[in-house]
Amino acid sequence: MTWRALGRFEKAFLLLMLLYAILAFIGRTPFLQSLVGLLTFLSGLVVLFILARRGMRKAIWRLRNRLIAAYLFIAVVPIVLILTLVGIGTWLVIGEVATYLVNAELRHRQIDMQRLAGALAHDPLRDAHAALDRFAMMARSAFPNVEFLISGANDLRYPPNNQITPLPDTWKPHASDLVLKHENGADRLYAMAHTVENGQNVTVMAQLTPEVLGDLVPELGDVAFPELQVRPRVSHVPPRNGALDFTLSGFYRLEVPFWRSPQEHRALTLLVDTRASAVLGKVFQTLDWAELWLTLFVVVSIIFLIVELVSLVAGVQLSRSITGAVHELYEGTQRVKDGDFTYSIPVKGSDQLAELAKSFNTMTGNLGRLIVVAKEKERLESELTIAREVQQQLFPKDVPFTKTLELKGVCSPARMVSGDYYDFMAISEHALAFAIGDVAGKGISAALLMATIQSTMRTQLGTGNGGAKHYSTAQLVSILNRQLYANTSPEKYATFYFALYEDSTHSLTYTNAGHLSPMLFRGGQVQMLESTGTVVGAFPIARYDERTVPLEHGDLLVAYTDGIVEPENAYGEMFGEERLKDLVVRFAGADSSEIIARTMEAVNQWTGSLELQDDMTMVVARRI
Repeated sequence: MTWRALGRFEKAFLLLMLLYAILAFIGRTPFLQSLVGLLTFLSGLVVLFILARRGMRKAIWRLRNRLIAAYLFIAVVPIVLILTLVGIGTWLVIGEVATYLVNAELRHRQIDMQRLAGALAHDPLRDAHAALDRFAMMARSAFPNVEFLISGANDLRYPPNNQITPLPDTWKPHASDLVLKHENGADRLYAMAHTVENGQNVTVMAQLTPEVLGDLVPELGDVAFPELQVRPRVSHVPPRNGALDFTLSGFYRLEVPFWRSPQEHRALTLLVDTRASAVLGKVFQTLDWAELWLTLFVVVSIIFLIVELVSLVAGVQLSRSITGAVHELYEGTQRVKDGDFTYSIPVKGSDQLAELAKSFNTMTGNLGRLIVVAKEKERLESELTIAREVQQQLFPKDVPFTKTLELKGVCSPARMVSGDYYDFMAISEHALAFAIGDVAGKGISAALLMATIQSTMRTQLGTGNGGAKHYSTAQLVSILNRQLYANTSPEKYATFYFALYEDSTHSLTYTNAGHLSPMLFRGGQVQMLESTGTVVGAFPIARYDERTVPLEHGDLLVAYTDGIVEPENAYGEMFGEERLKDLVVRFAGADSSEIIARTMEAVNQWTGSLELQDDMTMVVARRI
């Protein structure tokens, strides 16, 4: 690997190693050498992590290695964790049982001491020697080093030279507990029982040395309190009984009061070092049963390990069959990537992998056909783009000039091409015609019908035939209806509004063939120019009327298609004519282009969608 191929951390690690070697050779500046050594170690860890991650990625790139790694994580790792959990659980249970046995035996002997204290308190002690004999017999059930002090009506101390002092008055009359006494500069642990009855104050104590503690439960192990820093001189841990019979430790926390003041406590840990066979021998009463259970556990563990290894081998074999099929798929995808859709991968067996191979072969065949379809679609989209450009040319580029009427129209298609129609056409110097329509349907067929309507109307109007009075809007629309019905399919029709304006008389003559009623705004009032006939192209014979309205100065005529008033918001509510009226009234004094722009912006905000629900077309005529 070249120097350029190394990463930043690798380069930093090598430079730090070189610097550390130079400083070590010089033998000076030990602080700087230590600092560089620390940085070298940390950067080495980072580089090790990077290399391990890089190696892991390379190792599991092949599916076979990834499956083997998955088997390890799914099968081996859980077994290891379970065995670890079993080991920890065994250690905890064995340790807790051992501490329980010691603690229970210690408590049992404290009860014997309490009984001894009670017996001494009730004994009149007329014969001290007889009392000592009874005490010696009872002491066999408690501790071998028991001492007592009796004060009150009779004073008696056993053994005669013991150093027991009267118990402080802060203790209760009847007490049985472990206590700490400070002697010779260290705390000593004692088992204590105290009783006050019949004028007799009896205190019984026994020091708990490691030897005494170790004899509480014979053949169990060493018992000690580490905080007191006293260990047994001779270990009581029994010998190992088998290869897996490890030494285990259990602990139990105690709060032990002080002799001088029972309100003060010190936390001590009862620590028991033992073996599993010793604890099981105590639980099952005999060592044979303990050995049997331990052997059974080992045998079951070995069986589990064998089953796990067999499962791993079987998993590897299955992975080879899977990866073989995946490799064939990989080769097939490489061939497909190069454009060879005739390549077929071999099909082996009758399992799901074989079905996958069949599906791949089917898919490659379908892809070949889809590419042909995609190319055809691309050609159609190109032609559709051309159609849109052609249709844009059909809409009027210039508005005919008149002295008293201003016209403005806009069409926003919902698709590539629109089925809406509007047109302006000059008839003479003093007259013009304008129309707006909405073809049923969308797309190419609607656009073609829209072009047919425009061609028909422009052919009928012609040019230079005189003023608007020479034309009848009703007759023109009737002719358009008959031609559309004769030359189109029955389901093709359109709504159509056609108007002629005469500049000299300021009159507007119109025929509304089923189109939405245009709005005439005059002095704050709105007049709807209602329909005067049915749609065009649906019936062979239809009657159309025409009407004439005078346009006064400032009048505003707004014609529109259903793409303006029928779009719905998220709640299914249409924009509606009332909102359109309010919007036009608000911007009536603005330019016609701004009125159209504001209207379409309001409709888009109402729907809350970037896509149009329908073609939006609007024509505004203003009397000036």
